[in-house]
Amino acid sequence: GLESCWDIFRLSVEKYPGNPMMGRREIMDGKAGKYTWVTYKEVYDTVIKVGASIRSCGINKGGRCGIYGGNSPEWVVSMQACNAHGIYCVPLYDTLGAGAIEFILCHAEVEIAFVEEKKIGEVLKTLPNATKFLKTIVSFGKVSPDQKEKVEQNGLSIYSWSEFVLKGDGAEEKYELPPKEKADICTIMYTSGTTGDPKGVLISNKSIITIVSAVDEFLRNSNEQIREDDVYISYLPLAHIFDRVIEEVFIHHGASIGFWRGDVKLLVEDIGELKPTIFCAVPRVLDRIYGGLQDKVSTGGFLKKTLFNVAYK
Repeated sequence: GLESCWDIFRLSVEKYPGNPMMGRREIMDGKAGKYTWVTYKEVYDTVIKVGASIRSCGINKGGRCGIYGGNSPEWVVSMQACNAHGIYCVPLYDTLGAGAIEFILCHAEVEIAFVEEKKIGEVLKTLPNATKFLKTIVSFGKVSPDQKEKVEQNGLSIYSWSEFVLKGDGAEEKYELPPKEKADICTIMYTSGTTGDPKGVLISNKSIITIVSAVDEFLRNSNEQIREDDVYISYLPLAHIFDRVIEEVFIHHGASIGFWRGDVKLLVEDIGELKPTIFCAVPRVLDRIYGGLQDKVSTGGFLKKTLFNVAYK
């Protein structure tokens, strides 16, 4: 049986090592190409290296790790590295400003933060206040000399993604994966902070495993099921429990997750390229898609408009 969120991923790696797990669109000369994929086994190998790097920074089971940025393969790798070592994953909405970021980093006692490259500036604004607990920053991309200088002036370390992965290469055997239990805290999810300070919710392994099982049961009762050839588009924020659980469900079944480019205007284009078999949405997104379709249909003449309205109903 499943004892932790780590088991969801670990068992799928054993069962579906060669399946494509995560994909993103390659940008060449400013143009987005096709999705390129990494397999479950390839992701696992990177996760183990990143986990060893986190441990080498002095962070052990029960430590706190922040993840700040839009959905990406690096986001999921960082989360799985936390799961592997029983470290509390603390996601931060990529829409949060420096004030809320500083509050969460201090309130959750975050010791290491993984940050999307373009968001590093927001984290630097929290220095030196956030340095009471925060000791290490890892970029999902590169680090500029100016950023490195500012971070080191505040007594912290900062790594590019490739540097941090390399840091754990060869150190994997030094850091054994600790035993994990259902009752252990897996993640601390914060509210978006629209009413006062963000509030943190402690979520256990058991909670997430139970919801994953419930989604499976619901689909079975609806004569549906997720198969390993299913494809999901990851665009709803991973910092929210809805998308987090759905992605766990896909991982549980060895299915594929393709990431959007982070721009709402390009979402429909990403969907067209990825061709997801399952699309999860919130009402606001569906309204936006419907509005876009209405705009296109309204310029297409009476017949097209009538056919669309009949099909939509």
